[in-house]
Amino acid sequence: MAATKTILVIGTYDTKDQELHYVADSIRRMGGQVLSMDVSVLGDPSNPTDVSKHQVAAAAGKSIGDVINAGDENLAMQIMAAGASRITAQLYAERKIDGLIGLGGTMGTDLVLDCCQALPLGVPKYVVSTVSFSPLIPTDRLSPDIQMILWAGGLYGLNSVCRSSLSQAAGAVLGAAMAVEQPRRNRPVVGMTSLGSSCLKYMKYLREPLEERGFEVAVFHATGMGGMAFEALARQDYFAVALDLALPEVGNLMVGSVAHAGKDRLTNAGLAGVPQIVAPGCTDLIDFAGWQAIPDAYADRPFHAHNRLIVSSALSGDERRALIRDIAERLSKATAPVKFLMPLHGVEEWDREGQAAHDPDGLAAMADEVRKAVAAPVDLRELDCHINDAAFAQEVLAIIDEWVADGTIRMAA
Repeated sequence: MAATKTILVIGTYDTKDQELHYVADSIRRMGGQVLSMDVSVLGDPSNPTDVSKHQVAAAAGKSIGDVINAGDENLAMQIMAAGASRITAQLYAERKIDGLIGLGGTMGTDLVLDCCQALPLGVPKYVVSTVSFSPLIPTDRLSPDIQMILWAGGLYGLNSVCRSSLSQAAGAVLGAAMAVEQPRRNRPVVGMTSLGSSCLKYMKYLREPLEERGFEVAVFHATGMGGMAFEALARQDYFAVALDLALPEVGNLMVGSVAHAGKDRLTNAGLAGVPQIVAPGCTDLIDFAGWQAIPDAYADRPFHAHNRLIVSSALSGDERRALIRDIAERLSKATAPVKFLMPLHGVEEWDREGQAAHDPDGLAAMADEVRKAVAAPVDLRELDCHINDAAFAQEVLAIIDEWVADGTIRMAA
């Protein structure tokens, strides 16, 4: 029989006491165990919790009195978030919890997101929030495997509407803790960014040869959330090598689109000492959410509706130069080898002669700025091919082989 799983239940028990007890009771009815953590500031729970608000404040180096006297609700909850996330990490390190569920409005959600980021990939993290899926939550606050459930009708008090959400959430987190297949890490992991194969095809040429060389390959969809997950795992030194070959999220951040991965995109692998092969895949295009108003600065060009979620257009030559300078600045902070590959015949499938996004002048401006901006210690290689040609993938594999031979890539997982 599988061991009983213990779920950490987090929330402000002074305002969500009934709801938090309902979730805890639901988990216990299904055979799970609960550790409760109170992150309230002013009030008290109806019954003592396993981790008190006093312990949470102390973990942040403060007393509850200090938190109350902070004089600002945002600062007060940030103190509690720091303590709660530290305790969460400690409980997991001590093998006292197998998953986390947190409840909240904007305050509770803000805090629980930090607790989720304190746990590694493979530990179930469920956030039941009145603002789930809202644009209020930026991508860089999310964890790679976070799960969110909308808490409909849950702002104040229990009712049949919110019980539906809470009961599903309780079952989901306990079921996830019972069913999760933990990352094995028995092979070195290649983290690769890409878009769909209609746009970028190199993953088709690279995955099987990399697996034959002993790697596990994880491909991240570079449309905002994928880049966020890629950066979070790079920050944890999860990858043996990063193939960051699709960078539209950096351009989207530059132009003010919500389809970005956070301000730390293209930085974490380098700061973690992970070797990188980087290319400007799809940096000729910008993506906006289908529902997002196009800023006036970009209203002078046609946009193509990829679907109801994403609309795309092209960057001008000057905008591509600015983007390359931004990319070069991010890479300059790397503490491990970086190879920058510039395919001179195009950076995505529609950037070919005769295709809708082909702009030879814009591509030439990009390549010229790459030569100016990409400098040592980053090693620039110009390639006489398109990014989707087999020759591009062969160059990537040649660098991988070189790095394996000289020990730059650690093959021991």
